[in-house]
Amino acid sequence: MFKQTLLLISFIVLLLNCHSQSDNKIVIGKIDSINSKILNENRKIWIHVPEGISIDSNSKHRFPVVYLLDGDTHFSSVAGMIQLLSTVRDNMVCPEMIVVGIPNTDRTRDLTPTHVAFDPPFMDSASSINSGGGERFISFIEKELMPYIEKKYPTEPYRMLIGHSFGGLIVMETFVHHTDLFNAYICIDPSMWWDKQTLLKETKKLLATKKFQGTSIFLGIANTMENGMKINKVVKDTTAESIHIRSILLLKKYFESYNQNGLKYKGKYYENDSHGSVPLITEYDAIRFLFNYYNLKLSIKDYSDTSSQLVSKFEKHFSHVSKQMGYLVKPSENIIKRMGYQALTSKQYNKAYNFFKYNISNYPESYNVYESMGDYYETIGDIPNAIIYFEKAFSIKGDIDTRNKIEKLKLLK
Repeated sequence: MFKQTLLLISFIVLLLNCHSQSDNKIVIGKIDSINSKILNENRKIWIHVPEGISIDSNSKHRFPVVYLLDGDTHFSSVAGMIQLLSTVRDNMVCPEMIVVGIPNTDRTRDLTPTHVAFDPPFMDSASSINSGGGERFISFIEKELMPYIEKKYPTEPYRMLIGHSFGGLIVMETFVHHTDLFNAYICIDPSMWWDKQTLLKETKKLLATKKFQGTSIFLGIANTMENGMKINKVVKDTTAESIHIRSILLLKKYFESYNQNGLKYKGKYYENDSHGSVPLITEYDAIRFLFNYYNLKLSIKDYSDTSSQLVSKFEKHFSHVSKQMGYLVKPSENIIKRMGYQALTSKQYNKAYNFFKYNISNYPESYNVYESMGDYYETIGDIPNAIIYFEKAFSIKGDIDTRNKIEKLKLLK
């Protein structure tokens, strides 16, 4: 498990170092802000939009949205992981997504559902003085942040909420009392001990009586036991030091006991990960679980086949994905573009044509799709059609390289 975590970190570091660069700076997102009347403060938000996409609500490329609590801590790793798992052709694990990181101003206030004056062993009276603002924070997300993001950025109607520790606690508060606010939840080592396990008791009751059809949740549990303690013994322990993991194990038990409610659920205990290290590996496993229908596995035969069967395979697969996600899902423009150029380089001209045609049907407002088709026609020697498609691309985006291609081909013609 430790090796797997190190490998994952290496991938993310590699990805971030290869990300778009400007003026010798690595750019993975931008800082935006919203003035909240509900919270009575200005809140910064960190935004990652898939690379190469215009950041506006009129974009023809639209994406699901991940809302990430403790955004100032987890933004880089989550954005990098999603970028990696969504844009590599042979490992298309999840869709490309917008990541909205929510940094903290008063963490205990926003990420606790009830007020307590003193909650040992983890909180003293000074730390918990402003606690209990969780419902107001959820209201801020629902009534101010979400409308702002959906107005300003190219979003699809699929939302995910990720939270760790106190963030995991407010994930559970949202899941239990505002279930339909998100399609999917990633709950990481949540502080279910809070306020004498009040939310834990509410969760047990609602899991037994409420329907969660169409909702998914992944629960990650860290090893926070004292040295020498084992998982089969800690559930019987009564000391204050084990209340954190005991509360989460009870939550896991409740999820597993009430499996008649339509919820898509998976929980996992990470024996080799601490409270601090568990977010990364949990998020990785959770994304693979939540989108276990998304990956399209390709064979050697698929690559060698010169017909258009592979394009048909993509069309059928994404029809199924669309049903799962509840809206029309298209494959990444860049992935289909790369598949087309691979076929073109291999002189699989029929396959290349159908991939480029498929991209045009999915993204008719993108100059790239016409540029690709122009390259196809130029390669097969059809100069008139090459000029037509290059001119179409140039009309959308006046790129100088496209203009040079047009001028060169007109001279040849």
